[in-house]
Amino acid sequence: MKRLNPSIKHHLLIGILLGIWLFIFAFLIRPFDDGTISLKVWVLISTGFSLIAFLCYGVLAVIQKRIYYKRSEWNVGFEIMSLIFFQLFYAISTYGFYKSPVLDGGYDFLEFVSTITLKLALISTPILVLARMYVVTLIPARDDRIIIRGENKLDILNIKKSDLICVSNAQNYVEIFFIDGNDLKTKLIRSTLKKIQSDCDFLIQVHRSHLINPSHFKAWKNQDTIFLTQLEIPVSKNYRERLLSL
Repeated sequence: MKRLNPSIKHHLLIGILLGIWLFIFAFLIRPFDDGTISLKVWVLISTGFSLIAFLCYGVLAVIQKRIYYKRSEWNVGFEIMSLIFFQLFYAISTYGFYKSPVLDGGYDFLEFVSTITLKLALISTPILVLARMYVVTLIPARDDRIIIRGENKLDILNIKKSDLICVSNAQNYVEIFFIDGNDLKTKLIRSTLKKIQSDCDFLIQVHRSHLINPSHFKAWKNQDTIFLTQLEIPVSKNYRERLLSL
């Protein structure tokens, strides 16, 4: 899992739907009803639970967007941590609302979690997982851009995946070759080939100092050299078979 839809708009839609669902759940189930709470108060409680869910998920959306742009990837570990963060943040926030002068609830935190929050988490987590999986499919097909980041804050290159030709080692830097319109351009970024290949797993290694985008492979010049778009790149014997198998 390396993709995440970073659009705040799409994630806020999840927050709205989650808030509506929690309003309905809280109002119909009434998890801590002792028979003394009026209908008006239950509307207030349900509204509070709903708004808090929306706000907590909004905070999560902002945080995960920053992480995604910083790391240029998203994995299962990040996804699990996101779900745990949301449930913990929601539990603490709703407990604050429950103990506020508005409700003045009697449960302590552990009782509140076991009686109310745990039930909400068990039901809401599968819904969140499915909703977040669906949101990933909403990423526009034309959005094939990649962000390559180096060690320095200004080392950022945002280009289309199809424009990246190759990446070459340059001592403590890597030199990125890409197409801008019809022009061949380069950018030096302080990073390593190993890091670039990890971030851009579609690149293949053809030499200890070179990674290529296979879509820009044109032809073999000889057994040790290949033609790419506007470039020639050496090929090592150790990597030749892999390139021949493409």
